[in-house]
Amino acid sequence: MSDFLQTMATLSAERAATAGVITAANLDKPVVPLRLGAFDVIAEIKDRSPAEGGLATDGADRSERARQYAMGGAAAISVLTEPSRFDGALEHVEEVVAAVPDTPVMRKDFLVDPVQILEARRAGASGVLLIVTMLDDAALRAMLDCAAEHGLFVLLESFDELDLARASQLLDNSGDQQRAERGELLFGVNTRDLRTLHVDPRRLQTLAPFLPRARCVAESGLHSSADAATVAGLGYTLALVGTALMRRDYPAGLLGEMRAAGAVGITA
Repeated sequence: MSDFLQTMATLSAERAATAGVITAANLDKPVVPLRLGAFDVIAEIKDRSPAEGGLATDGADRSERARQYAMGGAAAISVLTEPSRFDGALEHVEEVVAAVPDTPVMRKDFLVDPVQILEARRAGASGVLLIVTMLDDAALRAMLDCAAEHGLFVLLESFDELDLARASQLLDNSGDQQRAERGELLFGVNTRDLRTLHVDPRRLQTLAPFLPRARCVAESGLHSSADAATVAGLGYTLALVGTALMRRDYPAGLLGEMRAAGAVGITA
């Protein structure tokens, strides 16, 4: 694990240790299922990126941006909750859920403990992102089982062929296979190297031959409808888009264009 990821894992574990007790009574917000088409976009809300600097202003901006994303047809909205490098918070999930109650919201963070999945559920999230390389097999299994128990979809993020091989092996489990078939278990490839924070879009093409037979997500470095068409042609059926949408005052237009171009790219 790189120094950056190790730091994130340590800080995440410290936060998990202070989560307190979460009971069933705290988990009463409805789960919103993913509704996936030919090609979909998970649109991201983040106040800051270590690579890009500040990207957002306040809660009003997050709520309005979430409504724009929903208007543009986002399949889900990813919300950064990591506080030290991304200025995130669980309260941001709550704000977005309140703004777009019919759109699934995914907690994006460096999650290392099942209690953090319960935190996400308590905040109203309907999905979580898990980084494969941060979790050994036992920890990954525990996290997946917790998400499944509480009805949350999971985006499994990989950085290289080894990560994808570990993630793909999950499909040998009938339960995981069924979740993948229902679109509740997604497999992502991140083009951002979290050791350097640099983006290498070629990684999506390099790893395309190793994608599992499931819904796969192209993450980071996508900025245009042409990018969406390109990754769709490589076999990705979703894109996770953050900075490009955060830089737009009215992101619904770009989001719709990317969805349309991706759908054409898949059928081309």
